[in-house]
Formats: sequence, structure tokens, C-alpha cells
Amino acid sequence: MSKRIKAGNIRLKRSYAQPSRDDGTRILIDRLWPRGVRKVDAALDQWAKNLAPSTELRKWFGHDPLRWQEFRCRYTEELQKQPEQLKHLRALARQGVITLVFSAHDEIRNDAVVLRDILLGRPARPRREATAPEA
Repeated sequence: MSKRIKAGNIRLKRSYAQPSRDDGTRILIDRLWPRGVRKVDAALDQWAKNLAPSTELRKWFGHDPLRWQEFRCRYTEELQKQPEQLKHLRALARQGVITLVFSAHDEIRNDAVVLRDILLGRPARPRREATAPEA
């Protein structure tokens, strides 16, 4: 069995979108349950709330596009502290399609995007170190 995960095996979907048979294993990756979504309607197979950004990081980010790159770096650091759960998701994605379910309105800048990239081996760009101004 190949160690590589096909990019098409990891899909992203908002929790407010209709579940589909093509979703494969549906995994909610938010720490908080999506507002207004009934559990039966969510059709989830798992809830990986420990992989969600910490409350502090989520509040700091506030879905501010200007904080996106720094959020990616900080969230990547948090995810690295969950190797067993990442290993579990990678194993599922090698077996077939998984859908990372998220609640954020911004479908381009959210935790699911970062998590997918980590699972596919595409880590966030390293932070730029601040340099002291020349005297």
C-alpha cells in the first residue's frame, strides 16, 4: 500500500452543506458544534475536536485575512502535538475519501484547509523572522 495520500481523498465541506454519498468518512474538525445543525442532519462519522485550533488561537485569528499566514503557522504547531490523531486521519485517507467538515464562512482561510495541507504533507510556510532595523 502506498504511503502517499491522493489529494482527492481529502475533501472539505461546510457543516451547513448537504451531506453526500461521495463524502466518504465525514469528520467534524471544529471544537464547537456548528450552530443550528442537528446531529442527525450532520451525518458525521467522527468528531475530532482535539484537532481543532485551541480556543485561544481561534479567538486570536477571528478569521481576519491579515492574520491568515500566522494562523497557519500557529495551527500547524498545535497539530504537531497530536501525532496519533494525524496518523489516524492519514490512515483513513489512504483507505478512501474523507471529508473534513468545518463551520467557518470563509472556505479558503480556515482550519480545514490547514489540516488538509498537513495531512497531504504540505506544511505552512515558515514564519519570517523579524530583523532589527539597521542603525
